[in-house]
Amino acid sequence: MKPMDTTLVTEFVLAGLSSDPNLQLPLFLLCLSVYLVTLLGNLMIIALIRMTPGLQTPMYFFLMNLSFVDILYSSTITPNIMANILSVNKTISITGCATQMFFFIDLASSEAMLLAVMAYDRYAAICKPLYYTSLVNKARCFQLICSVYAAGFLNSLTHTYCAFILPFCGSNHVNHFYCDINPILKLSCKDTFLNEIFLFAVAGSIEVGSFLCILISYVHILLPLLRIGSTRGRSKSLSTCVSHFICVALFYCPVFFMYLRPTSAYSVDQDWVVSLFYTVIIPMLNPIIYSLRNQDVKRALGKLSINSIFMLFRLN
Repeated sequence: MKPMDTTLVTEFVLAGLSSDPNLQLPLFLLCLSVYLVTLLGNLMIIALIRMTPGLQTPMYFFLMNLSFVDILYSSTITPNIMANILSVNKTISITGCATQMFFFIDLASSEAMLLAVMAYDRYAAICKPLYYTSLVNKARCFQLICSVYAAGFLNSLTHTYCAFILPFCGSNHVNHFYCDINPILKLSCKDTFLNEIFLFAVAGSIEVGSFLCILISYVHILLPLLRIGSTRGRSKSLSTCVSHFICVALFYCPVFFMYLRPTSAYSVDQDWVVSLFYTVIIPMLNPIIYSLRNQDVKRALGKLSINSIFMLFRLN
């Protein structure tokens, strides 16, 4: 049992990325650059898909939603990091902390499930091409996206509620640069064993369940492809999966490391690096990966660039 304190906490103090004044401006500029690249890259993906008739397919509909989630996901964390870097007062109210945690868990859960939906789409396209239009039609796409967002919302609401009904009556210094669930649980003056079990069970069911869906989809994709005699035919079929597979690996490796373990294994230095990677870097990398690895996106981007240059010359 954690020791009780008579002073109730009304706000938290977030730890900054660095206390060295000489590093604050470079860190701020670095975070700002990454955030701008994230916004521009994901907005570019959304604009390309919306403006290009050839990209009006379920695969790119799901990719557009992934970019939308990444914009919100990054915006939940990165602006707050930049504000804390330059701010002397790094406090955040309990309400503000709960709000940040809610949106963070909501969007992270939605991204995990969205990656599973995208894997199912690739399975249906490659393994069931004759039934693809019936398996992944407009109505089914809408149902899948609504299910992803609804499940993310309920998961986040449950975790946030269970975390913030706990009493906080000791230290209010959060040993992290944003309101993540494990550092917040460590500040409670009540035993959090049940919360940890609940976190492990629910996070495990969503993250591991989504990952198993992805794994099963790729097993069904790869087995028939291995029987294709033509290397060209095999590589053509796999080309639409490579970008998605890279994004899956980048997302799930740090998530499994962070959340499928007890809080007693919490390590500040390791977790800060991993947290920075999946909250700040991954939303920036996803549009870059899809732009560089996807021929349809590159062609659409090339056509858009040529049309923009042509329109610019006409205006002049």
